[in-house]
Amino acid sequence: MTELVTQAMTEKMTEKTTEKLTEKMSSARQFCTFYLNHLLFGVESQKIQEVVTYRELRPVPLAPPVVTGLMNLRGQVVVALELRRRLELPDRPPDMTPVCLVVRTAGGTVCLLADEVGNVVEVEEQTFEPSPETLSPRLRSVILGVHKLEHQLMHVLDTDQACEVQSVAKGKGQSGG
Repeated sequence: MTELVTQAMTEKMTEKTTEKLTEKMSSARQFCTFYLNHLLFGVESQKIQEVVTYRELRPVPLAPPVVTGLMNLRGQVVVALELRRRLELPDRPPDMTPVCLVVRTAGGTVCLLADEVGNVVEVEEQTFEPSPETLSPRLRSVILGVHKLEHQLMHVLDTDQACEVQSVAKGKGQSGG
């Protein structure tokens, strides 16, 4: 009888442990991190196709300033966007070579230019805070919020919005820029 009770308790404990692990795994998310102007940003890992070294870009006439050019990625033509311009940060110093984060978006494959690639980090839902109301509406549409990491904040980038070139062009036109 005691053996049956012990077995039942062990099974119940294993079941609860499995539930907690499943819960924890489902709430944890992985982000590929990168830096812009010494600020840490993150993109959900599943949206990253690859990270490649900077390649020669071909200019796109009459494109908005955020469109840096087109690059050839193994035969595929990919639009390169300057994230510093998209996020209204100062231009990258001329002696700093960007890295290319190739991301998959609803509109296709896009290269996001960043200063430096970080690590892949795993974060829990509880560390997330939405973007503050004081952030400009245009930036708030691109930055979903922040995750509070041990020593810094990771700004979560909405890649679909960040790659939406038409809204950038319209926004610039409306502000007189």
